[in-house]
Amino acid sequence: MDADGLTRGIELFNRAEFFAAHEALEDVWRAAPTEEKKFFQGLTQVAVAFHHHSTGNVAGMQSLLRRAMSNLKNYPAQFREIDVRSLLESLTRWADAIDRDLPPPPLPRMQRLASGP
Repeated sequence: MDADGLTRGIELFNRAEFFAAHEALEDVWRAAPTEEKKFFQGLTQVAVAFHHHSTGNVAGMQSLLRRAMSNLKNYPAQFREIDVRSLLESLTRWADAIDRDLPPPPLPRMQRLASGP
């Protein structure tokens, strides 16, 4: 796994540089081992979804957000040092706001967890 690419993708995403985050995360996804591909595809889809949101493409955002959530939900609450549970909770709030035409919640963040000793 490309740890540097993942770190860069997360940093870009958390700075709301969604297109650049998608590019960095896509490289990680493509190089990932088979058993982790859906996870990294999900992270990439989150970045693309929020890129669509930033350009006003609500239908594209909804579609990618749902696919991302579907890909991420099958992984543990903490995977590859990422707080998957927190990310999914935030994405669920976003999906609900879009579905109900409510104001958007704060932008999600991809949180890195401290690794063990």
